[in-house]
Amino acid sequence: MFLTANGVKVYYEQSGAGKNVLLLHGWGCSTKHFSQIAQDLEKDYRVTVIDFPAHGQSGRPPEPWGVKEFSACTKDLMEQLGIAPCDIIAHSFGGRVALWLAANEPQLVNRLVLTGCAGIKKPQTEEQKKKSEAYQKKKKTLQGLAKIPLLGAAAEKSLKALQQKYGSADYNALDDEMKKTFVKVVSEDLRPLLPKIQASTLLIWGEKDQDTPLWMGQAMEQEIPDAGLVVFENDDHFAYLRQWPRFVTVVRAFLT
Repeated sequence: MFLTANGVKVYYEQSGAGKNVLLLHGWGCSTKHFSQIAQDLEKDYRVTVIDFPAHGQSGRPPEPWGVKEFSACTKDLMEQLGIAPCDIIAHSFGGRVALWLAANEPQLVNRLVLTGCAGIKKPQTEEQKKKSEAYQKKKKTLQGLAKIPLLGAAAEKSLKALQQKYGSADYNALDDEMKKTFVKVVSEDLRPLLPKIQASTLLIWGEKDQDTPLWMGQAMEQEIPDAGLVVFENDDHFAYLRQWPRFVTVVRAFLT
């Protein structure tokens, strides 16, 4: 099913009956990544799963969006569907949206379940700082050369190669327009929002998570006023998928 939220056509699925639960997927994912969990929860809950704009079957944002715009879109959808307030289960990028909503629109959120939640910026090592400075310097030079008629094409080609070399896998998989949205999203540090969150929060983390390391979950547990952390041993950023029966068991205990 589709509806228009914050100016974008958004795909969503609903099933089950009872207390409302909203599932928010990670970057580069879709409703499919929550299908097994949704099927289990729909036995006792009214489950809503969405494709974020620029993901799955949803349309694209009309301009580069940050977390605020994705959150506004989610809020609009929640209100149109009449599911607010509800419990939110969110993975990775979806966690950014869940954090923003819980801190800024607390009337929309009952309880939070965050797994591999993004939102805290990793401190850069000295090596990473030097690498970033080198990239920005080369990028600026190539952008200047791209404006010169005879050098433009070659400079653009070199610029794309530079971005391919320094960019993450998620970044490199995007077209030029969506790269602007990605940069805007990952540049935001949501850590200042954590103390403002009133919702009871369950954090579920993979011990070996490399995308959002365990220390981020531990920091969230310390800084969100009412939060608890469950660690899935020897698992990674997608621990909720690989151990979905365990994940659902823990989530059900928390939500009820």
